Amino acid sequence: MEIPQIDRSNYLKGLLITAKKNQHLTDKEIEIIKKFSDRLGFSRDFFEEVINNLLINKYISEEPIKFSNIRIAISFIEDALRLTLADELFSVSEIQWLRETAKINSIAPGWIDKKLKVLKLKPRKPSGAEFALYSLI
Repeated sequence: MEIPQIDRSNYLKGLLITAKKNQHLTDKEIEIIKKFSDRLGFSRDFFEEVINNLLINKYISEEPIKFSNIRIAISFIEDALRLTLADELFSVSEIQWLRETAKINSIAPGWIDKKLKVLKLKPRKPSGAEFALYSLI
């Protein structure tokens, strides 16, 4: 599936917002976001600049993100849930933001809770092949 550039940008931005929600950025989160940045076609310099300023950048809008396609939105939310679980610092604000994003993308309210239960049962060491985005591109 060809993912439009705006959705690629929003995918990465959404992961960054999710990671920023608990005001703590772990090495594991950085590693995961870097994989997405590479896969989505962003340069290493861009990624490093964004990561280095993420927690202090108060100008990143945290409005829920509307994707052009529900498949992309579902993929994003699944990957963002994996990101929230990867750092062992699970936060209610992360999940609330993802619920708001799901809502504006017409994803059933209970879907996040069901997906979260499934993901909590799996090992929290995503290899990369497990990321939902990789099945789209």
